[in-house]
Amino acid sequence: MSKEYQRPPLRIALMGLGRAMFTDHYPIFKAHPALFKVVAACDLMKDRRDIIARDFPECRMYRQYGDMLDEHDIDVVDIATCSQDHVAHALKSLERGFWTLVESPLALNIDDAAILRGAAMKAKNRLICFNRGMFAPDYLLAKQVMGDPRLGEIHQVSILQEDFIRRDDWLTVKRLGGGAAYYAMPDLMLRALKILPLPPIQMWSELKRVASLGDAEDYARIVLRTRGVISADVEYNGGSLPDTRGPSFKIRGERGVFTVQPGKSEGLLTVIDPDFKFPRRRSSVRTPELDDMHEDFPVVKIPVSLARGMESGQTAFWRHVYDTIRTAAPFPFTIEDAIETVKFAQLMKKTSPFGS
Repeated sequence: MSKEYQRPPLRIALMGLGRAMFTDHYPIFKAHPALFKVVAACDLMKDRRDIIARDFPECRMYRQYGDMLDEHDIDVVDIATCSQDHVAHALKSLERGFWTLVESPLALNIDDAAILRGAAMKAKNRLICFNRGMFAPDYLLAKQVMGDPRLGEIHQVSILQEDFIRRDDWLTVKRLGGGAAYYAMPDLMLRALKILPLPPIQMWSELKRVASLGDAEDYARIVLRTRGVISADVEYNGGSLPDTRGPSFKIRGERGVFTVQPGKSEGLLTVIDPDFKFPRRRSSVRTPELDDMHEDFPVVKIPVSLARGMESGQTAFWRHVYDTIRTAAPFPFTIEDAIETVKFAQLMKKTSPFGS
């Protein structure tokens, strides 16, 4: 018998029936009834609640969040509301003792994140932040390749997410907690922090508005330097044309580079032939010869794939949620990890003239 049928499904209460919920959360609940059962849903818009009712006829519907939290037959409250409301909604859920899952960003500033951490500790650490990219196949493959000796010593990691969208919703409005520093960068930053072998000690960042129709940024970039030789260049660009986009991960080493396209589980190593060794040479202070100093060496292209049997994608994230709640299995990343991303987002907003 498979693990998913050994214990009852998680009883899910949905708070906020917007794009995030219907894109990244709800399809998993529908596809895996042995793992998840939607028992309650809250939103002011009846047409959104009606979508849930068609799929889960026994689901109880609410217009007020507090009324839904009065329910007892709930295992986890799944919060996908406006970013500025995440902390308040999560606090109410944690106060009732429910497992609480919050869309990224966890909070908009480090002080609110610290308040949420305290509430989570009182609720026996029943708080999970939803970071959609932590189980993406391209990220898992990039993390796997970080230990590949064929690259040699790694000196740079580039993480890139690109889109072109003339957004006009609340996520483009500064006063409502909009901007790519909040809706895109926390997920990308968590990938960077988890893939780097040492924590960053310096940062540089910039924010811009390229295609968005609101007053908040849709371009965000941050460069991190660690105590070692590796630096990370992390970028979200909401104004990038489709035919101009690059790989989601590029890892540069002394013997070559690894690249992988967004969402793919197979990438490419372009490296100096692993069997080739350069002839021994020494540097010299003598006047150089007039000849070209370039050397001939063989370069090979080697496809690399995600390790066999490694589960990836949104299903993998939600299976970890199920295992954490039903079997007390440790979750792959912690509330402290999510708080770190809040810290960097806040720093980006404070240090950029465009972010204030």
